[in-house]
Amino acid sequence: MRKNSLLKWAIPILLVISPNLSFAQRPGLEIPVVTPGPGWKACPRCINAAHFAEDRKQANVDTHPFDPHDLSGVWGGGDQGVRSLDLKDRPPLTPEGEKLNQLLQAKVNPKGVDTMNSKDPVMVMCDPLGWPRSFGLNYGFEFIQTPNRVFEFFEWSHTWRTIWTDGRKLPDDPPVERFLGYSIGKWDGDTFVVESSGYDERALIGSAPIFPLFPHTNEMRVVEHYKRLDYGKLQASLTIIDPKVFANDWTTSGTLELAPNVEIGEYFCVPSESINFTERQTIPSNGGPEKRQ
Repeated sequence: MRKNSLLKWAIPILLVISPNLSFAQRPGLEIPVVTPGPGWKACPRCINAAHFAEDRKQANVDTHPFDPHDLSGVWGGGDQGVRSLDLKDRPPLTPEGEKLNQLLQAKVNPKGVDTMNSKDPVMVMCDPLGWPRSFGLNYGFEFIQTPNRVFEFFEWSHTWRTIWTDGRKLPDDPPVERFLGYSIGKWDGDTFVVESSGYDERALIGSAPIFPLFPHTNEMRVVEHYKRLDYGKLQASLTIIDPKVFANDWTTSGTLELAPNVEIGEYFCVPSESINFTERQTIPSNGGPEKRQ
């Protein structure tokens, strides 16, 4: 069933403001879970908090045996886990960072931090979220491990990161910068450590259209740590390192919970719908004429 663009963008905004709001119309187990058919599972954003808790109870996540080197599963989503970067621990901006931030804010928020008037390229042009933005603005992610790489799949934009574990090093000077960067991973005891660099400067730092957006330079590096505490909990931390923009490293930590009875769905930003929304909503809200079809 096709939904209008306003609703499609409103859902993630509500999840970041207060995840419980997204469940206001779906209070409990009496609401049936809708799937495509037998054998199929619902997507992480398609179940309410009650079903999420019941699924974890049925899977015995607190006592289920687990391999600490197996990160498989769908993590996050719903009303738990890391939902946004930690603003209270955000380091001061350097003088160069202040200049870059002023230029960015003039571009994406010409009227100040205002969701409906935001020029966020993710909203108005369907630009990719990139990384580390997907860390906080998503409906959950899924780790898939293979012998020489780990895939991290995201429901938002139905895309993935490739984290290489075959011993290669990060490129010193990549020929093409990427929204998701270049990522390598290794095990340090029971902790999976991911290092990445080579980021396109259009991959802004932030979590949502209403979340303050920050710039970075092409020298930004990101370091992540993941440790499976038990079958149903994953300790996660992410550190942003860009000395040109931030005076110190910026670390966000939290615990993600396993969603044991869901599968990653499809959630795209559709350019034609984004354009229609811009013409009918964003332009008029900025004083321009509304275009009607």
